[in-house]
Amino acid sequence: MADLDTLVSLSKRRGFIFPSSEIYGGLGAVYDYGPLGVELKRNVRERWWNAMVREHDNVVGLDAAVLMHPTTWKASGHVDAFSDPLIDDKASGRRYRADQLVEGAIDKLEKKGRTDNADALRQRYVAALNADDAAAALGEIIQDEEIKSPDSGAFDWTEVRQFNLMFETATGALAEEASKLYLRPETAQGIFVHFKDVAETARQQVPFGIAQVGKAFRNEIVARQFIFRMREFEQMEMQYFVKPGDQMEAYAEWSEKRMAWHVANGIRPEKLRWHEHEKLAHYADAAQDVQYEFPFGWNEIEGVHSRTDFDLSRHQEFSGKKLEYFDPQTQERYVPFVVETSVGLDRTILMVLADAYREEEVTNGDKAESRTVLKFHPALAPFTAAVFPLVKKGGMPEAAHKVEADLRRQFNVTYDEKGAVGRRYRRQDEIGTPFAITIDGDTLENGTVTVRDRDSMEQETIPAENVRRYLEDQIDAWTPGA
Repeated sequence: MADLDTLVSLSKRRGFIFPSSEIYGGLGAVYDYGPLGVELKRNVRERWWNAMVREHDNVVGLDAAVLMHPTTWKASGHVDAFSDPLIDDKASGRRYRADQLVEGAIDKLEKKGRTDNADALRQRYVAALNADDAAAALGEIIQDEEIKSPDSGAFDWTEVRQFNLMFETATGALAEEASKLYLRPETAQGIFVHFKDVAETARQQVPFGIAQVGKAFRNEIVARQFIFRMREFEQMEMQYFVKPGDQMEAYAEWSEKRMAWHVANGIRPEKLRWHEHEKLAHYADAAQDVQYEFPFGWNEIEGVHSRTDFDLSRHQEFSGKKLEYFDPQTQERYVPFVVETSVGLDRTILMVLADAYREEEVTNGDKAESRTVLKFHPALAPFTAAVFPLVKKGGMPEAAHKVEADLRRQFNVTYDEKGAVGRRYRRQDEIGTPFAITIDGDTLENGTVTVRDRDSMEQETIPAENVRRYLEDQIDAWTPGA
């Protein structure tokens, strides 16, 4: 697996991801998606939408606004409780999340084989998270365990303080008339406030789900690790409304489906795991995360939460509007419980890049050479295929453009006629293009083309008119390799 610096370098060099406003020195923890990145992101987003909405007749979509009435965030608990426990290293001036420092200390003890010490520290950590003053309790652990700064190595900390993560803005023609608003820190609340609207207009009966993909904003004080933790990011969330008492069955069902989705995207199963929450959020009665083993360790990709009836009940209380559901089968009225699946789109992109990256030794004739390759699932790759004329003459470019035009009716493809074919293969390997179609003399004589597979590097000759169907079949049959 590549280290993070390698992924950052590749992403910029090949046009996946750029630092935002880089000509002005950039803006911390904000990134822009380049030509290849925007295609990869679109493919991941659409694959999620198909899995969640198109494949379920009781899940429908929504696209709520970023700005919401400020009382929304009072009702949801974000105004009072959406914060991180942060601590400063006086030596370096760097800021850290206190909970992550303790988790790092636990991991170090486990790696050293000191399982008893790790278990004891974990028990104390869980107690601290659930304490009335969690910040102070975490600070005591850091002092007692003499946890040092990861960067400076110093043991000279400030007190742990809670920082609210919401971005504030304002609306109004004049500043003195402005009303304070927030950029939404999550997309879920837009779903909850429209629960009745969607149920009635989409004619859905419980159980049913509402899915949404959209931007969210958090004033992350500790924002590092490339696109893993950003201030402006995209979420893919689905809230599944169930009858009270049925939430654990739905929770288990959606947990299984969501893990299977990541594996179906080509992510290696051994790099994925479930992680139970040490502390449940104020709204949850069960919660676990899908974690991936990044170059910087195991970290959350997706959360599956049983949120009880907290959200609908709170919005009912604060708005004064009934958000009950009338069950026509049982003639009951109740506030539904909710099971949530929430996956970070940007984190998923980083996982896909990290998992696909390979550096391989290959043979080229009698010569050994290395290649960098991104072994994306073909359905996720920015380009499905590259089309090459063997040379830039003799009618080959014209024949290649004809094949390219046919493929563009269904796939995103690229055309490349510059340099030796071997070099063109390597360029496409590095950006993850799964198939390369070469037009040569045989194409002009008998209508055949050569298709090269990115992963195996094997080549097959097929009729040019069959290329589209061939790619369809290969994508459907694709399985992850080594």
